[in-house]
Amino acid sequence: HFLWRFWKHLPPRGQITIFDRSWYGRVLVERVERLTPREVWRAAYDEINAFEEGLVRDGSILLKFWMHLSKDEQLRRFRERESNPFKRWKIGVEDWRNRRRWGKYVEAAEEMFDRTDTARAPWRLVESEYKWVGRIKVMRETADALHAATRSPRKKRR
Repeated sequence: HFLWRFWKHLPPRGQITIFDRSWYGRVLVERVERLTPREVWRAAYDEINAFEEGLVRDGSILLKFWMHLSKDEQLRRFRERESNPFKRWKIGVEDWRNRRRWGKYVEAAEEMFDRTDTARAPWRLVESEYKWVGRIKVMRETADALHAATRSPRKKRR
């Protein structure tokens, strides 16, 4: 099953794992690039929701962030990467090819949000036009979620 490659990397209790892109590749990249048949990626929504529900029910703190930026800002960053010898390794032919499918990725992402934003595992959409603003928001939301999940209940006053 496609989720097995992620299941193998889930952290033991008390530890953390960060997945970049994670299991959502099935309903984004594999969908848009036609790497997976339609009936397979469509079934993945329910499989992903069940997987995440199981993780949360078992005590995991599951935070899903979508770092959003405009098409213009992405273009600016791509051009900067190409012109900067220290960042050139971050940009390749596939990045430019995928950019040409921007509309298809937006459509796939919108359906992904609609079908996988659940009460136990909600999406957190992060404005990332300015990287540092997005990073701070992710750190704050992560710290808040960890604090909420680990604080002990207050004692009642008599």
